Amino acid sequence: MRLEDDEWQRFFDDFEHSVWRLELHPVYTMPQEEENIRRWRSGERLPDAHWSPWMERVAGYLKGGRAIGRVHVVRRSLSEYLRFEFEWYYRHHVRAGEDIRILDVTEEANPELPDHDFWLFDERRVVKMLYRPDGTQIGRELVENPDIDAYIRWRDMACAGAMPFLDYCTGLGGNA
Repeated sequence: MRLEDDEWQRFFDDFEHSVWRLELHPVYTMPQEEENIRRWRSGERLPDAHWSPWMERVAGYLKGGRAIGRVHVVRRSLSEYLRFEFEWYYRHHVRAGEDIRILDVTEEANPELPDHDFWLFDERRVVKMLYRPDGTQIGRELVENPDIDAYIRWRDMACAGAMPFLDYCTGLGGNA
């Protein structure tokens, strides 16, 4: 079942304990980000005190006893989009409490993860993220009768091999 905007938003409003995402793409082409990417390319950086609506949501989840996290699988050299995402979003989102981790598979042939991005809600509902090869999102699909054990195993594998975002960036010498 495809999830449209309001239905999709309810997943984030209604989860009880945890939500987690696996990200596999080096580029996400999101029209709403075009202006921010342009600003970033021109050298603009968000102030350290930056606070966004997403960060407000994340902080609210944590305050309510809920957890949110993700692992982004990357290969070096990082794409321009990943460098933007790390600087413009991730460095701020971790401050709000989102557990963002990076799994660098540059030296690995196949990390034995699925071939699609997904969100795992409360370890029982899975939403598969659908993208074109250029990273343009074309939909979100609630997976009917998912193999939850497989999705939990993929989450656990990705988390076990990943490092916290800020540690990863430190290891890059600030060249994220």
